[in-house]
Amino acid sequence: MRIERRYTEAGRSPYAGLEFRTTKSEIKNPDGSIVFSLDGIEVPAGWSQVAADVLAQKYFRKAGVPARLKKVEENDVPSFLWRSVADEAALSALPAAERYGSEKTAQQVFDRLAGAWTYWGWKGKYFNDESDAQAFYDEMRFMLAAQVAAPNSPQWFNTGLHWAYGIDGPGQGHYYVDYATGKLTKSKSAYEHPQPHACFIQSVADDLVNEGGIMDLWVREARLFKYGSGTGTNFSRLRGENERLSGGGKSSGLMSFLKIGDRAAGAIKSGGTTRRAAKMVVVDIDHPISRTSSTGR
Repeated sequence: MRIERRYTEAGRSPYAGLEFRTTKSEIKNPDGSIVFSLDGIEVPAGWSQVAADVLAQKYFRKAGVPARLKKVEENDVPSFLWRSVADEAALSALPAAERYGSEKTAQQVFDRLAGAWTYWGWKGKYFNDESDAQAFYDEMRFMLAAQVAAPNSPQWFNTGLHWAYGIDGPGQGHYYVDYATGKLTKSKSAYEHPQPHACFIQSVADDLVNEGGIMDLWVREARLFKYGSGTGTNFSRLRGENERLSGGGKSSGLMSFLKIGDRAAGAIKSGGTTRRAAKMVVVDIDHPISRTSSTGR
């Protein structure tokens, strides 16, 4: 596809016409003690302090960002889209405490988001040629900086960490559609194919421990919460309290299981930040718990 430039010019940095400012982001307890503090962060001058705080406190990668990077050459990818990894030789010359750290500038975040999107687009053969890929990369960076557009939270948390910094980890049970084969593929990596989606609707079977059942749902929810997404489920398939079980006993009831899910969700800080898990619970009006709730129990 062709990408028409509306905000940027070819050969000129998308940030050239934007002013940036340095500020500090801090969270304090009522007693004055500091929960979070990051000084010297750089954000667009037009951003409010609230916007700067959200970026610094929620979306900056807090650890593992190499102080020195090197490009990974790929013959079928334009050089401006080559991904980066830690430059171990250059890092070894630095004091150990200075080798890895946090993102501290908004441009780092804009670059990793737009860079990863463009890289994936190039791999998927979305662009007519290199100039269209460059235009997309520039336009997206400008729009993020100017607050013309913004993605959902999991994108800010996860997208581009592998492309921009070489950050990775073992697979976490995610799947992706391989652009080359069109097949659903289990990811072997936590961040090469990250979890960028905001919300999921998941099913649950009236089964305690098997795949697709109640306890399996808590594992799936934890996976989504960990990377900053939300999840919702209709629990109407689960039996109400004292309904019969196949083994002759009686069910402990939907509310008992929901308490487990609520405690699990409340214990997880999505994306490794203070943003809590987002969870939706739905029950049909004809479920026993709905009938008892309507009578005021």
